[in-house]
Amino acid sequence: MINVGDSIPSVWFNYRQDDDWQSFNTHESWAGKRVLVFALPGAFTPTCSSQQLPGYEELYNDFQEAGIDEVYCLSVNDTFVMNAWFELQGVENVKALPDGNFEWTSRVGALVEKGNLGFGKRSWRYAMVINDNVVEHVFAEDDMRDLADTDPYEASAPQNVLEALTDSE
Repeated sequence: MINVGDSIPSVWFNYRQDDDWQSFNTHESWAGKRVLVFALPGAFTPTCSSQQLPGYEELYNDFQEAGIDEVYCLSVNDTFVMNAWFELQGVENVKALPDGNFEWTSRVGALVEKGNLGFGKRSWRYAMVINDNVVEHVFAEDDMRDLADTDPYEASAPQNVLEALTDSE
């Protein structure tokens, strides 16, 4: 997996906003910004829906106070799934980052096979802080591997990430 001090990959993300296709490039959009990206196995899944996404949304202002400009939720899902999930969850601040082709996920080394659960290729659960396109912090769950029968959720929890950011100030 990508490490602290590494430059992030330059990836184009395509997404739907209202009825229009939009796109942005990580290097162009995140240059000069401090962003937080948290990744999860899938939209509409239990831990992701009940804890992770709502937790980041709830602490959004606290992350901004800790110097984060934008918070993104990445999943190996398409934009329509991500948009429907965010709407159902009532998310207003965190931005959806649909990685349906798992280009970002594979380039940062977080792509895992979850075919044993019927998911196919997905992202391992992690969070990372990116400062001007350089990785500043990585909060990856332990024991990343293909065909895992568990789905750890501790290191990338929003409370843990926020605590680490506020302790380092």
